[in-house]
Amino acid sequence: MFNNMKEDHHELLEIHYFTPSAFERAGAAWPIRLGANIAKPNYHIGPRITPYYYLLFVVEGEGTFIQGNRTYRLRPNDLFCLFPQVTHEYYTNPRKLLKKVFFAFDGKLALQLLERMGLGPYHSHIENALTEDTLELIEQFFKLVETDAYSDLARLSMFYRILDSVTAATYASGARAEEPRNWLQKGKDYLEIHYADGISIEGVADYVGVERTYFTKQFTRTYGMPPLKYLQSLKMNEAKLLMEQTDYRLAEIAQSVGYPDLPSFSKAFKKYTGVTPAVWRQRAHHKADKNKK
Repeated sequence: MFNNMKEDHHELLEIHYFTPSAFERAGAAWPIRLGANIAKPNYHIGPRITPYYYLLFVVEGEGTFIQGNRTYRLRPNDLFCLFPQVTHEYYTNPRKLLKKVFFAFDGKLALQLLERMGLGPYHSHIENALTEDTLELIEQFFKLVETDAYSDLARLSMFYRILDSVTAATYASGARAEEPRNWLQKGKDYLEIHYADGISIEGVADYVGVERTYFTKQFTRTYGMPPLKYLQSLKMNEAKLLMEQTDYRLAEIAQSVGYPDLPSFSKAFKKYTGVTPAVWRQRAHHKADKNKK
């Protein structure tokens, strides 16, 4: 670690790339890259996105990290996390150059592993998370991969030992994020409150501090449907209730659930239910009259 550095225009870098085995891919998560770098005064990454999760540990120096519409100051022993498809940016203080170690990983339960540490898209930075024990494990990881004679099980074991060490350190320090997926619940609550206000999914994602693609993916995984479909269901269910229980004109109902006019509401309602609002209301009233007899 920090021994086999290669120089480019803005940093000194050591990096190792991994191709996960079938055994690793069958698990919750697996490492993809391991690296260390020393910044030059002009070191500035982003704005950009990454396809993987990254954990980055500040060994020395200071800098700035921006992600999810939040800005964090980086100091020694801080931990910050990059999330897939979320725009991020970070750079060094030119007078106190950043020195970092990092690894990238992926996997179907990667987000849940990060949540165990207290990390999430809405809370992607933890102060003083790099302990001596964790740094020693990272050094062992470098020594392992530099041998070129190790198994996928050994690599995976080191990866999980580091995650466990970070989790223990953040738990002991009380550096916990909001409850897991609280930002998702926050987005869902926002949809349920403002569905009739002409909101967009991009606007909801901005509200909770993540990119739209990431918000859509995690919302779908957690709640079983895309947020746009959920938004539409909220509008349609309210429209059905109003047609059933009130004498409001259809144009008034259209506006009350967030549509600018009756034609756009009728088109969306027919696509959702298979019939026009007028036909649905007739059937609902007929069914109600029949039940009264």
